Amino acid sequence: MKRTLPCLLAAAFYACGTADKPKATITAEITGLKDSVVYISVPVADSARTDTMRVVDGKFSWSGDVTEPEKVYLMFPTRYVELFLERADIKISGHADSLADVHVTGSASHDEYMAYRKSLKPITDQEEALYANYNEIKDNDSAMAILEVKATDLRTQRRAITKSYIAQHPKSPVSVSLLQDMAVIGEYKTLDSLYQLLDPAAQKTGTGTRLAERIAILKKSAIGEPMIDFTQPDVSGKPVKLSDFKGKYVLLDFWASWCGPCRAENPNVLKAFNAYKDKNFTVVGVSLDDDGEKWKKAIADDGMPWIQLSDLKGFKNSVAQEYGIQAIPSTFLVSPEGIIVAKDLRGAALHKKLAELLN
Repeated sequence: MKRTLPCLLAAAFYACGTADKPKATITAEITGLKDSVVYISVPVADSARTDTMRVVDGKFSWSGDVTEPEKVYLMFPTRYVELFLERADIKISGHADSLADVHVTGSASHDEYMAYRKSLKPITDQEEALYANYNEIKDNDSAMAILEVKATDLRTQRRAITKSYIAQHPKSPVSVSLLQDMAVIGEYKTLDSLYQLLDPAAQKTGTGTRLAERIAILKKSAIGEPMIDFTQPDVSGKPVKLSDFKGKYVLLDFWASWCGPCRAENPNVLKAFNAYKDKNFTVVGVSLDDDGEKWKKAIADDGMPWIQLSDLKGFKNSVAQEYGIQAIPSTFLVSPEGIIVAKDLRGAALHKKLAELLN
């Protein structure tokens, strides 16, 4: 479109020239924050743009164009803070020693988000108490089993509150963002049913459109769907097909040497492998590493005897992209017929499911 066309052709958010473009501004003053830099990560299409804000005497500022309210991240030297950005003059105040409690004014969508967070506080308080002595019990199987049961119950309560919020606020950008967070690791049917509750206008936002695309990808890996065959090289470079294991229950385990939660779960997977390897069960690891030596060292250090595959492309691993893997550990339990029967089984849940199927 030529710039000489009448201003009447401008979209609702844009007027002639640049003076009236939708602007968001952030002005912050954080007591005790040393001269440094704070980064802001703003979504752009399927990625994000990171801008740098210089801190002087605890103060920093930012401004930019926005078309819709959306969640961004402020990354301080010691932690990050979530913020709902919108076309408004947003003020942030607080203390460097308590960044989790910064005060934000000027953003109506952030106010909505904080109301949601407040509704979760009874759950988050219990979760913090539950994990307070984690290091003391992490090597105690019975204590960890009890912790897992309690943690699962709290997660179920959290999800129920989140689902209720989305149903009650179908037009809110917070609802779209919460559903997007759930879609990082989530089951297609639940996500799709919640997406259908969103107002059509919310579905058509940039975030809503990306969410629809994400849910479509997750449909490929939904429980009950056939696992699409693939071929990747093993540690010696030999190509291996998933279909080579047809006729067995297969735990397809996406992990990486640099992933702490993955490494913490590996002993549990090993225990399951040893318990059921003679009962028509095996494990196939798919690593999202990009360094072959670190990958092989982790396999040796964690004593994993099952087949390990990787194209050493990190999160650009072709299988991970096919199934939209955005976080690890991520697992699929595949039946002898090649059908996905369970997802993201960890801890005691993995052993319980295998016992149901194989004992």
